[in-house]
Amino acid sequence: MSQLAARKRLVPRLGRFAWLMALYAENHGRLARLFDIRGLREGRWISDLGDGVPLRVDVIGQHPYTTEIRLTYAMQDPVTGESDPSAYVRLYHDARQAEATHCYVGRRWQDVIGLNPTPERLLGHRMRMNTFLGKWLQYLGERGHDTSTLRFDGPIPIEDREEVVDNA
Repeated sequence: MSQLAARKRLVPRLGRFAWLMALYAENHGRLARLFDIRGLREGRWISDLGDGVPLRVDVIGQHPYTTEIRLTYAMQDPVTGESDPSAYVRLYHDARQAEATHCYVGRRWQDVIGLNPTPERLLGHRMRMNTFLGKWLQYLGERGHDTSTLRFDGPIPIEDREEVVDNA
């Protein structure tokens, strides 16, 4: 038993914050394998596999060290009218991190964690959002989305730009 206890001490324990940072790095790798996000100009991009559910990639902002995007299908929640599902992602190019800043999967963040969440609750929510993003990116890759399926569709329509501002 003492050998087992000693061995357990040799394996470092990963805290929740470190786990979240690892998710960010993993998501950056997945996004980089799917699309050359840094090489895309601002505007709406469509990845269409011909399955009737095209993926929209809105490049909201390109900056020297970061890029802000929204991933969504062209489907809307019948109650709220919001794109569902959708994920807003900030990519940190120098750190090779991709953070889901907020997601909409049937409910707004305020409905999920409240207006004044505790730090623990906020960290847990960020972990769930970024786990969701990682699984979604993996699914998109398995379906066949990549740079070759992506085409520029023009600027982001004004009504969708307003949605971006409202959700920020």
